[in-house]
Amino acid sequence: MVYTAVMEHSAIIFLGGGLGAVGRHLVGLFALRHLGAGFPYGTLFVNVAGSLLIGLMIGIFAHRGAIGSSWQLFFTTGVLGGFTTFSAFSLDTLNLWQRGEVGLAAGYVAGTVAVSLLAVFVGLAISRIILPVGS
Repeated sequence: MVYTAVMEHSAIIFLGGGLGAVGRHLVGLFALRHLGAGFPYGTLFVNVAGSLLIGLMIGIFAHRGAIGSSWQLFFTTGVLGGFTTFSAFSLDTLNLWQRGEVGLAAGYVAGTVAVSLLAVFVGLAISRIILPVGS
């Protein structure tokens, strides 16, 4: 019984992760084509957007307790786990550093962390506005 649940959840996360990874790839291509390769705009966007969305989803899931763990795993661990990527963020930072753009690398790290944390709070706040207590 436990094995079946683990396999079901693993499949759900796998599917969501694939969708998220494709989304991340498409955002990265769009950013590269339209904004250039001088700064990792695509990675910055997915990390901030993913933080906003996870804050929003956690608020919605908390409010609508009956959504179920499968959907939570699909969206948060799967889709958003595949969409956002700390490893790409780390590599982008390293690339900026190795190009001698130490100040830009430091600004990228500080900005990504600060704006992503803010986005989580904003996402949660939005969920509380659209899903008022007692509804």
